[in-house]
This record gives sequence, C-alpha cells and structure tokens, in this order.
Amino acid sequence: MGGRFLSLLAEKPRLIVSLPANSPELARAAADGGAEALKVHLHVRHDASGTQFGSLAQERPNLEQILALGLPTGIVPGAGDRLPTPEEMGELVAMGLDFFDCYAHDTPAWLMRFAGMTRAVAISSAAQCDHLGDLEALGFELIEAAIVPHAGYGKPLTVADLVGYRQVRRATALPIIVPTQRDLRPEEALILLRETGINALMIGAIVTGRAPASLRAATERFAAAMRG
Repeated sequence: MGGRFLSLLAEKPRLIVSLPANSPELARAAADGGAEALKVHLHVRHDASGTQFGSLAQERPNLEQILALGLPTGIVPGAGDRLPTPEEMGELVAMGLDFFDCYAHDTPAWLMRFAGMTRAVAISSAAQCDHLGDLEALGFELIEAAIVPHAGYGKPLTVADLVGYRQVRRATALPIIVPTQRDLRPEEALILLRETGINALMIGAIVTGRAPASLRAATERFAAAMRG
C-alpha cells in the first residue's frame, strides 16, 4: 500500500496536479493532459482555489471515481481544528490513497510513523530548512516546499524563489515537491527543475484555472515543457 509515487520520483522529475475540487471530471482532464499523480483534499479551505473541501463521508463518492483512474493520488486529510482520525486514515489507506501531505503544524504526532501511505510534510518558509533533518528523523519521506508567503501568491517566479528552493534542496536528501504558488509559466518549469534539483512540480489552481478545459490545457503545456 502506498509508495507508488515515491518510487516514480526515484526515476525522474514528475508532474502532479493538485485538483481545485475533488471532481472526477477535473481528474480525468488532468490525466488526459499528462499528469503523473494527483492531489485531493479533505476538511480544508484551499487558499489558492477558494474551495471548501468536505468530510470523507461527503467526498468519498468523488474520491472513489478519482482513484479509479489509476494515478497515484495524495491527500491533504485535514488542517487546523479538523484533523484526521486514525479511523479516517485507515479508510483512506483502504481506498488506495498513495500519500498524505500536511503542514508540520497540522500533522498529529501519531501520523509521523503512520504505515500504509508515504508520509509527506509541507514547510511554509525557507527559514524552516533547519528543521528538515528533524522531520526526516521523525519518519517523513517527502517534503513539499510551499515557501511562498500568501502575499506572493499568483505573482511571477523570481530569482529569490529559486534561491529559496535551492536552500531546501541543500538541507535534505528527501524528494522535494514544489507547488505553483507563483504564476509559473510552462517555459519556466524546466528552469525550476534544473536550477533547484527538485523532484516534482505540483501545478494547481493559480496556473490551471478551475475548469476542465483550462486544467487539461495547462497540464499538457507543463508536461511538454518538463520533457524538454
């Protein structure tokens, strides 16, 4: 159970699509556009997309259809005052979710050794690079470098961003995912990968939009750019 996406990262950089809603139609558009993995959400309001994601009971029918596409799929299982329970995490494993991904401050301590999914943790600033060795020692296997402050969402990628991602890369040997908090252009994707040594690019609402057609088109453009 789990580990498919982590294995893919050992081969070459990969493209993830973070769905702006747990929509089978959006998931199919991502798959058709060349996504190699997907990310879904529960119990959170997603800042970039403005979507309020519901509970497992509410989202399960759509999640089952998304998982039926066969792509490795990760999940943000909760945040803030609505964190996942062991029972919910067990259900997600049984459904076939491949990895979970939470900010460190939203991750219950018992999840750091949770079996059945790859354990990913997000950091929110390059200043947290000093903590990456500790996160690895606590059992995490994958880092999401969500280091752009909210005020910078949707603005152009900068050299300062590249420096920040390089700092994360130097601080850990774990695979690193970078989400498109900036308004990244497809032609910048290869620059980002080559200059920072990250292992996966995760495109989301800021660059994909929220409609199936725009999401598929953006996924196709980024997939082509990453192939060089």
